[in-house]
Amino acid sequence: MANQFSKLARKSRNNVSTTKVDKEAVDNPPLEIFKLGSETLRTKAKRISKVDNELRNLAKDMLQSMYTAKGIGLAAPQVGISKELLVIDTNFEDSAAEPLILINPEITAFGSTLNTYEEGCLSIPGVYLNVVRPSTIKLKFRDDMGRPRKMNADGLLARCIQHEVDHLRGILFVDRVTAKEELKTLLNKEGYKMKDVLPLD
Repeated sequence: MANQFSKLARKSRNNVSTTKVDKEAVDNPPLEIFKLGSETLRTKAKRISKVDNELRNLAKDMLQSMYTAKGIGLAAPQVGISKELLVIDTNFEDSAAEPLILINPEITAFGSTLNTYEEGCLSIPGVYLNVVRPSTIKLKFRDDMGRPRKMNADGLLARCIQHEVDHLRGILFVDRVTAKEELKTLLNKEGYKMKDVLPLD
């Protein structure tokens, strides 16, 4: 019995991610991405207790929908599902690069250096504005096989993870924009309402 268990453990460690999809746009993406003003974007996501094929299939659908929308990150609340699940691919133009599947992600530390960079969001298409965030983070999460993981991230990946983790808390990048007049102008131009931006203080 112990020998069988050790074989199973070794096999589990050697399993690679099964959550892969072609990085091509499709005519009918599997999931609708909700837009600013939708209540689902302001609902805090729930922790995931079970990592199974159903969850992996959801991640695949999220990836396909993200690639079709030409995005680099997508959170489950953006597709109307209140779960702590993120998909990220900052190398979406590289077909060989594997995406990140982050289950129950938790940022455990922020770097002391801040930087400013332009952000956009698949839930607010057409709006791009500068946001200040820490340039480095430490993260813990579970992968798509349910295994606990830790990682350090910097640059675009760190920013993308912070942006998507915000979604799990009902926070959108526009809530963090300090140039309020510019934000109001852009939102109006794209058909959104300033009242749907929430203060963070």
